[in-house]
Amino acid sequence: MPARRPARTALALAAVALLSATATACGDTGDLRGAGPTTTAVSPTRLWPDLRPASSPAYPYAVATRETVKGVTVPGGDIRKVDPVDVVEAELKAHSGDYGPKGTYHATVDRMRQCRPGGERDRCPLLKPYHRDLTGDGRADLTLGFRLYPTNQTAVRVYTAEGHRLVQVLADNDALLGVELAGRALIERSPADTSGYEYRTTWVWDPGQRAMVFSRDEYLHVGDGPHGRRTPSPSASPGAR
Repeated sequence: MPARRPARTALALAAVALLSATATACGDTGDLRGAGPTTTAVSPTRLWPDLRPASSPAYPYAVATRETVKGVTVPGGDIRKVDPVDVVEAELKAHSGDYGPKGTYHATVDRMRQCRPGGERDRCPLLKPYHRDLTGDGRADLTLGFRLYPTNQTAVRVYTAEGHRLVQVLADNDALLGVELAGRALIERSPADTSGYEYRTTWVWDPGQRAMVFSRDEYLHVGDGPHGRRTPSPSASPGAR
């Protein structure tokens, strides 16, 4: 609205005049002032330029997991209609090496039976499910967590719907202090070996791999206090660390 421009100009000039008068009253001439000496910029120094580059990783690290869940469908493509208990039980069945009688997480199977109607809910290892779009397609995805007995670890899983298929796009097991959803990122907090420190691992969606991939691992000082040792998963199943 051009008719309002003169009024805005007048207000701006008045404001400038007021600031000028105030500055003069305070004895400030408005000249530029030096902020003192600045530190000279130093470019990065490359160490051992003749060092032969490694041709393979130092150790295997599963940065992405993608697996279609067998035996579970997504009614109408709406992941909110999927029963989380069915999803976890499908994993127990598919990875008997981890959850069988001799598996690392063998006690999880008996505990999962308590998640069904009539069971002891306080013994159910399944945590509250969360629905949020982590893949950026505008539809909700499913984030699950369940305790891995008899260890102190927790399983963190993320699933997305592709038509009527349920696809696991993140699988990680760890001893956890907490898990956070920040935007479309999932952040895991784990105890470190040193008191007052913790690890924070960030997972984000990668369109190329169509999975949540490892993005950042931080070692942070969070204050004084005892933290236990971070316990990586001994399992060789997909997504285990």
